[in-house]
Amino acid sequence: MKVIENTGVGDGTTIEKFVSIEDSNIGSDCHIWRFVNIYGADIGDNCMIGTFVEIQKDVVIGKRSRIQSHSFVCSLVTIGNDVFVGHGVKFINDRHPPSDRENWEVTTVGDNVVIGSNATILPVSIGDGAKIGAGSVVVDDVPANTVVAGNPAKVVNN
Repeated sequence: MKVIENTGVGDGTTIEKFVSIEDSNIGSDCHIWRFVNIYGADIGDNCMIGTFVEIQKDVVIGKRSRIQSHSFVCSLVTIGNDVFVGHGVKFINDRHPPSDRENWEVTTVGDNVVIGSNATILPVSIGDGAKIGAGSVVVDDVPANTVVAGNPAKVVNN
C-alpha cells in the first residue's frame, strides 16, 4: 500500500510499498524505500530516502543527497546537495521541548556534508564539506570543511 496525496513525483522516481507522502515535491530519479513518511517536504533530483525515515513539513533536501534508514528530519531543516546522512541520524528543532512551533529553530546543512550514523543535530548551521562523526551531538555551528566528533561535538581536524 502507498498513500501519495497532493504530491508531485518526478520522472524515473521509484517509490516502494508502505510509504506515505503528502503535500510534497519529489524530484526525478529518486528512490524512496519502504516504511517512509514524508509530509510537506521538497526533495531534489537523484535522492535516496532509506527505510523507516520520517521527513516532516518545511524540509528541503537538495539534489543527489542520501538519507539512510531510521533517520528523522524534523521541520525547518534544509539539507544541501550531495549530502550523506548516515543511519539513525536525528535532527532536532526544539531546544526546550515541548514548545510551540514559533519557538522552533532552523538547521542548515551545506553541500557535500557527511553526517555519521546516530548523530544528533540540534538547530545549527553546518558548512559545506563538513564531516560529523558517528554518534556526535552537534550543539554549535560547524565551519565549512571541518571534522567534528564527540558529545558535545568538537573540532577534531580542519
